[in-house]
Amino acid sequence: MRHVELEALIPSEQAMTVFDSVLRWERYPDLAPHVKATTVHATYPAENSSSSWELHFRSGLLRWTEDDTFLPELGEIRFEQSDGDFDSFTGTWAMTQLGDDVAVRFDADFDFGIPSLEGILDPIAERVIKETVAWALTGLFPAVRISGGIDLTEPAAIGA
Repeated sequence: MRHVELEALIPSEQAMTVFDSVLRWERYPDLAPHVKATTVHATYPAENSSSSWELHFRSGLLRWTEDDTFLPELGEIRFEQSDGDFDSFTGTWAMTQLGDDVAVRFDADFDFGIPSLEGILDPIAERVIKETVAWALTGLFPAVRISGGIDLTEPAAIGA
């Protein structure tokens, strides 16, 4: 199982505004170059929410459908793959008010279920997921500060 995490700080913003913006999955193809398409089947405040994703990955597409759980009172969005290319894929977006700013933390765990290829596929998938989150946050909140040395000034080749 591979773990992906990304932390960011959005200055001069409110946690609920960030929460409401992050959950707009339909905007992600315009925000992040790795995202080919998203389909929102149902979203907040619906009790049973889900979305489908297609990301450019290597020389093809990485596809999955996830069940999304929105917990605004906790500042969290949780997701779990219900169908798709991963053997398992789960994660959380967490938004926390820190004075005038909002801390955002994205955590995800995934497994393709192919041990012989994990040394090849996992690092590429981790990079694509992390860059997708960073691009989306940067598109939504241009003043965001991303931790962890991600450089979006020159995006990695989408097919790499």
